[in-house]
Amino acid sequence: MSAAREPFGRWSAAPLAEVARLFSGADRPWWVAGGHAVELAVGRRLREHGDIDVLVLRRDQALVQRVLSGWEWWAADPPGRLRPWRVGEELPAGVHDVWCRPGADAPWRVQVMLDEAAGGEWVSRRDARVRLPVGELGAVSARGVPYVVPRVQLYYKAWSPRPRDEVDFTAALPVPAPSARGWPADAIELTCGPHPWTPRLRGAGTRRG
Repeated sequence: MSAAREPFGRWSAAPLAEVARLFSGADRPWWVAGGHAVELAVGRRLREHGDIDVLVLRRDQALVQRVLSGWEWWAADPPGRLRPWRVGEELPAGVHDVWCRPGADAPWRVQVMLDEAAGGEWVSRRDARVRLPVGELGAVSARGVPYVVPRVQLYYKAWSPRPRDEVDFTAALPVPAPSARGWPADAIELTCGPHPWTPRLRGAGTRRG
Protein backbone atom coordinates (compact mmCIF):
# COMPACT_ATOMS: atom_id res chain seq x y z
CA MET A 1 0.00 0.00 0.00
CA SER A 2 1.39 3.39 -0.93
CA ALA A 3 2.32 5.84 1.81
CA ALA A 4 -0.09 8.37 0.32
CA ARG A 5 -3.03 6.11 1.22
CA GLU A 6 -1.95 5.07 4.73
CA PRO A 7 -2.89 8.33 6.53
CA PHE A 8 -6.53 7.62 5.67
CA GLY A 9 -6.48 4.21 7.32
CA ARG A 10 -5.51 0.64 6.61
CA TRP A 11 -6.48 -1.23 3.45
CA SER A 12 -7.37 -4.93 3.31
CA ALA A 13 -8.78 -5.35 -0.17
CA ALA A 14 -11.84 -7.55 -0.52
CA PRO A 15 -11.22 -10.70 -2.58
CA LEU A 16 -12.62 -10.66 -6.08
CA ALA A 17 -15.22 -13.29 -5.17
CA GLU A 18 -16.51 -11.12 -2.33
CA VAL A 19 -16.80 -8.08 -4.59
CA ALA A 20 -18.70 -10.13 -7.16
CA ARG A 21 -21.08 -11.32 -4.44
CA LEU A 22 -21.62 -7.82 -3.03
CA PHE A 23 -22.41 -6.33 -6.43
CA SER A 24 -24.34 -9.31 -7.79
CA GLY A 25 -27.64 -7.66 -6.88
CA ALA A 26 -26.85 -4.37 -8.64
CA ASP A 27 -29.61 -3.17 -10.96
CA ARG A 28 -27.26 -1.03 -13.07
CA PRO A 29 -23.98 -1.89 -14.86
CA TRP A 30 -20.73 -2.23 -12.93
CA TRP A 31 -17.30 -3.60 -13.80
CA VAL A 32 -14.19 -4.74 -11.95
CA ALA A 33 -11.39 -2.35 -12.95
CA GLY A 34 -7.64 -1.89 -12.48
CA GLY A 35 -5.17 -4.75 -12.39
CA HIS A 36 -7.87 -7.25 -11.45
CA ALA A 37 -9.66 -6.44 -14.72
CA VAL A 38 -6.53 -7.22 -16.71
CA GLU A 39 -6.20 -10.54 -14.87
CA LEU A 40 -9.80 -11.43 -15.68
CA ALA A 41 -9.10 -10.66 -19.34
CA VAL A 42 -5.91 -12.72 -19.58
CA GLY A 43 -7.20 -15.51 -17.36
CA ARG A 44 -4.34 -15.70 -14.88
CA ARG A 45 -2.81 -14.06 -11.82
CA LEU A 46 -0.19 -11.42 -12.66
CA ARG A 47 0.86 -9.73 -9.42
CA GLU A 48 -0.09 -8.67 -5.90
CA HIS A 49 -2.81 -6.05 -5.41
CA GLY A 50 -3.10 -3.46 -2.65
CA ASP A 51 -6.73 -2.67 -3.39
CA ILE A 52 -9.62 -3.60 -5.66
CA ASP A 53 -11.46 -1.21 -7.97
CA VAL A 54 -15.03 -1.24 -9.21
CA LEU A 55 -16.13 1.08 -12.02
CA VAL A 56 -19.65 2.54 -12.06
CA LEU A 57 -21.04 5.23 -14.34
CA ARG A 58 -21.61 8.48 -12.45
CA ARG A 59 -25.27 8.50 -13.41
CA ASP A 60 -25.63 5.13 -11.62
CA GLN A 61 -23.73 6.08 -8.46
CA ALA A 62 -26.72 5.44 -6.18
CA LEU A 63 -26.29 1.71 -6.73
CA VAL A 64 -23.12 1.83 -4.59
CA GLN A 65 -25.08 2.88 -1.52
CA ARG A 66 -27.69 0.21 -2.24
CA VAL A 67 -25.35 -2.75 -2.71
CA LEU A 68 -23.05 -1.67 0.15
CA SER A 69 -25.89 -0.76 2.48
CA GLY A 70 -24.68 -0.49 6.06
CA TRP A 71 -21.11 0.28 5.00
CA GLU A 72 -19.24 3.56 5.28
CA TRP A 73 -18.67 5.40 1.98
CA TRP A 74 -16.10 8.20 1.80
CA ALA A 75 -15.67 10.44 -1.23
CA ALA A 76 -12.16 11.33 -2.35
CA ASP A 77 -12.77 15.06 -2.69
CA PRO A 78 -9.80 16.73 -4.41
CA PRO A 79 -7.29 17.83 -3.50
CA GLY A 80 -6.28 15.00 -1.17
CA ARG A 81 -9.27 14.86 1.16
CA LEU A 82 -11.69 12.12 2.18
CA ARG A 83 -15.15 13.06 3.41
CA PRO A 84 -18.27 11.07 4.25
CA TRP A 85 -20.64 10.51 1.35
CA ARG A 86 -24.09 11.27 2.68
CA VAL A 87 -27.04 9.00 1.94
CA GLY A 88 -28.75 10.18 -1.23
CA GLU A 89 -26.07 12.78 -2.03
CA GLU A 90 -25.17 13.10 -5.71
CA LEU A 91 -21.41 13.37 -6.03
CA PRO A 92 -20.27 16.14 -8.40
CA ALA A 93 -18.14 15.70 -11.49
CA GLY A 94 -14.89 16.49 -9.64
CA VAL A 95 -15.21 13.45 -7.37
CA HIS A 96 -14.11 10.26 -9.13
CA ASP A 97 -13.36 7.85 -6.28
CA VAL A 98 -15.25 6.47 -3.29
CA TRP A 99 -13.56 4.42 -0.58
CA CYS A 100 -15.77 1.86 1.13
CA ARG A 101 -15.47 -0.15 4.35
CA PRO A 102 -17.90 -2.16 6.50
CA GLY A 103 -17.47 0.11 9.55
CA ALA A 104 -15.40 2.80 11.24
CA ASP A 105 -12.96 0.31 12.79
CA ALA A 106 -12.68 -1.84 9.68
CA PRO A 107 -10.06 -1.50 6.95
CA TRP A 108 -10.98 -0.11 3.56
CA ARG A 109 -12.23 -2.96 1.37
CA VAL A 110 -13.40 -1.59 -2.00
CA GLN A 111 -12.64 1.50 -4.09
CA VAL A 112 -15.39 2.60 -6.46
CA MET A 113 -14.50 4.79 -9.45
CA LEU A 114 -17.11 6.99 -11.10
CA ASP A 115 -16.84 7.50 -14.85
CA GLU A 116 -18.78 9.81 -17.11
CA ALA A 117 -21.37 8.92 -19.74
CA ALA A 118 -23.40 10.83 -22.30
CA GLY A 119 -26.40 8.96 -23.61
CA GLY A 120 -25.11 5.60 -24.81
CA GLU A 121 -21.44 6.60 -24.72
CA TRP A 122 -18.77 6.21 -22.07
CA VAL A 123 -16.74 9.44 -21.84
CA SER A 124 -13.18 9.49 -20.51
CA ARG A 125 -12.84 11.57 -17.37
CA ARG A 126 -9.37 12.57 -18.58
CA ASP A 127 -10.40 13.74 -22.04
CA ALA A 128 -14.01 14.17 -23.15
CA ARG A 129 -12.97 13.62 -26.77
CA VAL A 130 -12.26 9.99 -25.96
CA ARG A 131 -15.49 7.97 -26.10
CA LEU A 132 -16.82 4.47 -26.64
CA PRO A 133 -20.28 2.92 -26.68
CA VAL A 134 -21.10 1.86 -23.13
CA GLY A 135 -21.70 -1.63 -24.45
CA GLU A 136 -18.01 -1.87 -25.45
CA LEU A 137 -16.67 -0.72 -22.09
CA GLY A 138 -16.76 -4.12 -20.45
CA ALA A 139 -16.79 -7.88 -20.92
CA VAL A 140 -17.76 -10.79 -18.67
CA SER A 141 -15.36 -13.44 -17.40
CA ALA A 142 -15.94 -17.17 -17.65
CA ARG A 143 -17.23 -17.06 -14.07
CA GLY A 144 -19.68 -14.29 -14.82
CA VAL A 145 -17.75 -11.33 -13.40
CA PRO A 146 -18.01 -8.10 -15.43
CA TYR A 147 -14.72 -6.27 -16.01
CA VAL A 148 -13.35 -3.26 -17.89
CA VAL A 149 -11.87 -4.39 -21.19
CA PRO A 150 -8.07 -4.13 -21.51
CA ARG A 151 -8.06 -1.39 -24.15
CA VAL A 152 -9.90 1.00 -21.80
CA GLN A 153 -7.85 -0.11 -18.82
CA LEU A 154 -4.59 0.45 -20.69
CA TYR A 155 -5.78 3.87 -21.83
CA TYR A 156 -6.09 4.94 -18.19
CA LYS A 157 -2.87 3.25 -17.13
CA ALA A 158 -0.94 5.08 -19.88
CA TRP A 159 -1.45 8.43 -18.14
CA SER A 160 1.42 7.89 -15.69
CA PRO A 161 2.55 4.27 -15.89
CA ARG A 162 4.14 2.65 -12.85
CA PRO A 163 6.08 -0.65 -12.86
CA ARG A 164 2.89 -2.59 -12.14
CA ASP A 165 1.18 -0.89 -15.07
CA GLU A 166 3.98 -2.08 -17.33
CA VAL A 167 3.32 -5.62 -16.09
CA ASP A 168 -0.37 -5.25 -16.90
CA PHE A 169 0.38 -3.71 -20.30
CA THR A 170 2.67 -6.55 -21.34
CA ALA A 171 0.14 -9.17 -20.24
CA ALA A 172 -2.83 -7.47 -21.90
CA LEU A 173 -1.13 -6.64 -25.20
CA PRO A 174 -1.87 -10.00 -26.91
CA VAL A 175 -5.52 -10.08 -25.80
CA PRO A 176 -7.75 -9.88 -28.88
CA ALA A 177 -10.11 -6.92 -29.02
CA PRO A 178 -12.88 -5.91 -31.38
CA SER A 179 -12.02 -3.27 -33.96
CA ALA A 180 -12.54 0.17 -32.45
CA ARG A 181 -10.98 2.65 -34.88
CA GLY A 182 -7.42 2.35 -33.61
CA TRP A 183 -8.23 1.96 -29.93
CA PRO A 184 -6.45 2.35 -27.62
CA ALA A 185 -3.35 3.75 -29.34
CA ASP A 186 -5.20 6.68 -30.91
CA ALA A 187 -6.95 7.48 -27.63
CA ILE A 188 -3.67 7.41 -25.70
CA GLU A 189 -1.98 9.76 -28.16
CA LEU A 190 -4.97 12.10 -28.19
CA THR A 191 -4.84 12.45 -24.40
CA CYS A 192 -1.15 11.94 -23.57
CA GLY A 193 0.69 12.82 -26.77
CA PRO A 194 3.52 10.58 -28.04
CA HIS A 195 3.75 7.50 -25.84
CA PRO A 196 6.08 4.45 -25.79
CA TRP A 197 3.12 2.06 -25.67
CA THR A 198 1.43 3.13 -28.89
CA PRO A 199 3.83 1.55 -31.43
CA ARG A 200 3.51 -1.79 -29.61
CA LEU A 201 -0.27 -1.47 -29.49
CA ARG A 202 -0.48 -0.77 -33.21
CA GLY A 203 1.91 -3.63 -33.93
CA ALA A 204 -0.24 -5.99 -31.89
CA GLY A 205 -3.32 -4.84 -33.80
CA THR A 206 -1.61 -5.55 -37.11
CA ARG A 207 -0.54 -9.02 -36.02
CA ARG A 208 -4.12 -9.82 -34.98
CA GLY A 209 -5.25 -8.88 -38.47
